[in-house]
Amino acid sequence: MKDRRKRDINYLRISVTDLCNLRCQYCMPEEGVVKKRHEDLLTLEEIYQVVEACVALGIHKIRITGGEPLIRKGIIGLIERISQIEAIQDLAMTTNGILLKKYAKDLKKAGLNRVNISLDSLDEEKYRRITRGGNLKEVLQGIEAAKEEGLFPIKLNVVLIDELNSDEILDFAMWTMEEPIEIRFIELMPIGQAASWAKNNFVSNEFVKMKLKELIPLEPEDRSSPARYYKLPGAKGKIGLINPISSHFCMYCNRIRMTADGKLKPCLHSNQEIDIKQILRTEGTPSSIENVIKEAILLKPMQHTLNERDHEPIIRDMIQIGG
Repeated sequence: MKDRRKRDINYLRISVTDLCNLRCQYCMPEEGVVKKRHEDLLTLEEIYQVVEACVALGIHKIRITGGEPLIRKGIIGLIERISQIEAIQDLAMTTNGILLKKYAKDLKKAGLNRVNISLDSLDEEKYRRITRGGNLKEVLQGIEAAKEEGLFPIKLNVVLIDELNSDEILDFAMWTMEEPIEIRFIELMPIGQAASWAKNNFVSNEFVKMKLKELIPLEPEDRSSPARYYKLPGAKGKIGLINPISSHFCMYCNRIRMTADGKLKPCLHSNQEIDIKQILRTEGTPSSIENVIKEAILLKPMQHTLNERDHEPIIRDMIQIGG
């Protein structure tokens, strides 16, 4: 289905939980988030109903996110059901990798195609600081498990943070010399309670280009991808730059998001939300669900307003929206 700007909306990002086993500084408050009541969250069956309705409208790419999606009970079964929908061309997951060693084999068997893994430092102590207690070794073991199971391409998401990990750009980039892996540097976004902190610790991806002067730009394979890709001479892997602040990609945005508590978000950086949970629990017919999804798609703005003076950061923390 196309939105009012004639963009083909074919990608749904689903947050299955707003809970996590880490406390990343840019994602959530140190005390965590208030745990929602079970009835406030979409059931796995309701999530599947939304996926079916989205597929009927032309969506063929699904990403499972959180919070940390691997802590949601029944997640393997949900992935298996979604993977059996013939029209789904790509089924992916964004995870922090902590539980990947345990679940990589089951995820692959269930039909998951690939994973994006959040990894903001290769230094154990820095990683612990950024995540407020995370164990780097568990993530590295998870990456190895994903490789062994063929969850390719593996993409590592690195959120750049001034004076925390901005000195590790070369270390991450060198990883691509030996492995066909994608390292994606992401600019900090002013979201939720961490909005002011993000502005104070912002590092532009122009800084990455300055540090990696030999980067060779690659022709885009998919204009709807948020990343612009490059590679180092002789590298097996690629380096992506995701610039939501310094150079947004709204013109080609092809996605909508659904939160764990059943809200459709036409744009990540807007407080506008459409309640689909209410429809699921009242009317609940395929046509009524499709109508709400159509409404969300038609409400997609042309672009976000992050760079405008009067922009107000969204209220929800990133963990409550979905990474």
